[in-house]
Amino acid sequence: MTDITVVGDAPEIDEIKRVVQLYVDGFQGGMEKLNQAFHQDAWIFAVDADGKLATDLISDRFERWAASHRKVKSRFIAITQAGEVASVLLGFDNSDNLADSWVDVIALVKVDGIWKITNKTAAHSTRAAWAKPNS
Repeated sequence: MTDITVVGDAPEIDEIKRVVQLYVDGFQGGMEKLNQAFHQDAWIFAVDADGKLATDLISDRFERWAASHRKVKSRFIAITQAGEVASVLLGFDNSDNLADSWVDVIALVKVDGIWKITNKTAAHSTRAAWAKPNS
């Protein structure tokens, strides 16, 4: 998907997308990419296919995520930037099993000139209504 909804001006859209892509690429053995993408105090809130909510400090998941070598690709749905804060609605699509994908709302902040992800709120694609991937 190449159509991205941009709300307002997003002058740093390319850098915001680059940081979010580091997170996605981190699932291919990229611990350093995950560390680069996320603020050290970032949190995750995720609702799985059964409706169960899990919360964690994201860095507690880095080793498992990097070791998973899960074949995922990013699908940028919408991006909003307001100065030094941004949000991304992201399709986190499982290339091996599209039905086991996620939709994330990613919050970012720019500190000392560097964008970092501060929060990831996710829903399993079965709970993401219109934002789930097309088969």
